[in-house]
Amino acid sequence: MSSEDDESWDEHVRVAVYRAFAAYGRQPTAPELADAAGGSLAVAKQALHRLADAHHLVLDDCEHVVLAHPFAAIPLGFSVMGAHTLWWGGCAWDSFAIPHLVPHESEVLVATRCPGCGEPHALVVGRDAPPPGGQVAHFLVPAARMWDDVLRTCGNQRLFCSESCVDGWLAETGHAKGYVMDLATLWRLAKGWYAGRLEYGYRRREPARAAEYFAEAGLHGAFWER
Repeated sequence: MSSEDDESWDEHVRVAVYRAFAAYGRQPTAPELADAAGGSLAVAKQALHRLADAHHLVLDDCEHVVLAHPFAAIPLGFSVMGAHTLWWGGCAWDSFAIPHLVPHESEVLVATRCPGCGEPHALVVGRDAPPPGGQVAHFLVPAARMWDDVLRTCGNQRLFCSESCVDGWLAETGHAKGYVMDLATLWRLAKGWYAGRLEYGYRRREPARAAEYFAEAGLHGAFWER
């Protein structure tokens, strides 16, 4: 089998990864990955690496899928509970995106803690409107640098009680302030960002299209320039 033949399985493997996370809250098993690659686990693993290079997912050193946005295989500060499935949300953005992407879960319970004071938060997030609440999201890493260290990026897209909690956390950690948004803006950002990701033929947005999407969600300034 040629390299070109191997690459023909990439989309099958990508869809298998995303659909396993969507349905079960976990990455595919080795047999499931092999099935998606015509019966060859070796071909599936090669596909995973190409998909990681193309920023469709993130692998750890053992070739396991750690992130397949908006799904995570490890805890990064958020749990997302549907009626039938429990997910790790990769970040505030991803946690709010899950009900918009998963067809059988139109409403989820997003649970997290404020990094500033430790206060627990539980928000019901659905497709129709943003959840009520005075919490804010703080994103530490600007859009142009988000894939430099994607686990650090996701681990620092968090929900805080208020902007004063953000400021206290920044003073304690020594980080420079990133971007603060209210829940309605976070919900608009998450609503359509991953549309189509569970289907064949999905394409990631080019930078110009991403900039348009950010602006439509109400996000402006140098932080969102890619």
